[in-house]
Amino acid sequence: MGIIYIMLICVFTLLNTKVNGQEVKLTLLGDAVKKGAVCLDGSPAGYHYAKGFGDGANSWMIYLPGGGWCGSKKSCLDRVKNNPDLSSTKNITNTYFGGILSSDKNSNPDFYNWNRVFIRYCDGSSFIGDAVDPGSKLYLRGSRIFTAVINELLSIGLKNAKNAMLTGNSAGGLATILNCDRFRALVPNVNKVKCVSDSGFFIHAKGLPNVEGREQTFSSTVQFHGIAQFLPKSCTSRMNPGLCFFPENLVGDVKTPLFLLNSDFDKFQIQVNLKPHPADSAGWANCTNNINTCTRAQLQIIKDFRNTFLETVKGLGNNQSRGLFINSCYIHDFLYSTQRINSANSPRLDNKTIAQAIGDWYFDRSSVRLIDTKTDHPLDCKIN
Repeated sequence: MGIIYIMLICVFTLLNTKVNGQEVKLTLLGDAVKKGAVCLDGSPAGYHYAKGFGDGANSWMIYLPGGGWCGSKKSCLDRVKNNPDLSSTKNITNTYFGGILSSDKNSNPDFYNWNRVFIRYCDGSSFIGDAVDPGSKLYLRGSRIFTAVINELLSIGLKNAKNAMLTGNSAGGLATILNCDRFRALVPNVNKVKCVSDSGFFIHAKGLPNVEGREQTFSSTVQFHGIAQFLPKSCTSRMNPGLCFFPENLVGDVKTPLFLLNSDFDKFQIQVNLKPHPADSAGWANCTNNINTCTRAQLQIIKDFRNTFLETVKGLGNNQSRGLFINSCYIHDFLYSTQRINSANSPRLDNKTIAQAIGDWYFDRSSVRLIDTKTDHPLDCKIN
């Protein structure tokens, strides 16, 4: 259910960004099969690339999209069968660049003319797995896809970049955290490298309902895709590797400057990850689809999530290089939509839109550690 939901978000956001973007064709990765950099179904990995221009010609943005995870042979085979956009490149042609990938200067003033790359998410592991499943026709090669695409981009100009940013949303936001230092190591000659995670801060929330479900989702993904080898040993040496997939146990090890963009009323996490009433799934679905229909008890669970989220962020410590924009919109995913990051209705903290906050942080115009600590209810921000 979670994977389908994220797909709908991505499609819905895409449809609402077409006023400020461009169609960009698919490029299949060279020698992908030889490198083992293939999607779940064995098709070659691919990416969409819009060339930079003007004073952005030597700056690069790498975008990792969302789409959930698969953590078993059955769920990955189901993903190949039912969600080909998230498991294959066979029928992919163009994709639309909007939001932070837009080439429109008015809506994306800091990054509109950068080299912008959207890597297809087709591995189901947040671009970090590398394993073999004997007896199936599944290819679990997220880590190889990420490395091979970055290496190909190095050969066409990334190695000479002045600025570079790794970013992504949802499962791609988690992938950004997981791969941030790895990206820095792959581009050693780039002067300024930073990472921006959008809606990728999935919390463990041990004291909230369905903690077993959250743990199982990540533990099965880590085990099936062979992810433990890529997780920080400082984490895996003291806890189950599945728990090291939760960003709260990862961020402290990230040395490259990292920006966390999220809602403390993250709609996906509340709708899908909490599930406090297994015997009343329709009631929870109705509540989380329309907050006005929630009971007092349901609203309290949602508020408990927000409080736990803020406490978890606070527990990360005060890293001066880290940026934060934690708002209270009842939304999951921001960066791919111009309406969400830089419009009259965009969420603002300290009178800054998301686009302004990320630009200020990336270019060191100001420190950005913005958290809405006053709003104790999910906001209908009326933005698509």
